Amino acid sequence: MIPTFAAIIPALNCAATIADVARDTRGKLDTILVIDDGSADKTGEIASRAGATVLRNDPNLGKGVSLRRGFEWCVENGISHAITIDGDGQHLSSQIPPLLKCATENPRAIVIGERVFDESIVAEKNLLGNRIANRWVEIACNESIPDTQSGFRVYPTAETLNLSTRANRFAFETEVLIRGVRAGMNIRSVPTEAYYPPADERQSHYRPFVDSVRIIVVVIGLILRIY
Repeated sequence: MIPTFAAIIPALNCAATIADVARDTRGKLDTILVIDDGSADKTGEIASRAGATVLRNDPNLGKGVSLRRGFEWCVENGISHAITIDGDGQHLSSQIPPLLKCATENPRAIVIGERVFDESIVAEKNLLGNRIANRWVEIACNESIPDTQSGFRVYPTAETLNLSTRANRFAFETEVLIRGVRAGMNIRSVPTEAYYPPADERQSHYRPFVDSVRIIVVVIGLILRIY
């Protein structure tokens, strides 16, 4: 069966960037789904005007919930695979085709857009955090994955839902890899470029302490088989 693809864009307060992200993505895919995760601005309205289908969480429920909701929508609409793209413009539409090609060749795999870091513009603490996360995931699933924290991915929608993930926020993207490997899914990585705006223009909803603790709790729980 030839895979069918949609883009899922979880977005929180991305009014300044979501139109460009949706329009650029429409240049590569026909189906664009934006999950407006309880935004206080006009993210959903702007995304709709840019040609996306919009679902809204109210209140904010987190990235994990948003992605699972997007996968459910894809399954209901007969779409076998979803590429997940951040609403802040970090992921470049020019990098979408290599991920789709890899997913077409490996339809049961989770395909990760492995970020090629320019260490001159990425904070050392972020690089260190990625390395630590990669190591913990390797311990949990006995497989080395070069960029476990990239949200630029292609998922087979039905198989991913069948993993019964539980994490509701950023920890989802770590949990799904561990559960996926344990379920026999392949993980493929494709080197991709990413856009990092100047430090004073960057907007991240990742809370370093709280979200890192959540990820650690999930990984340790999975290692001990209690999560």
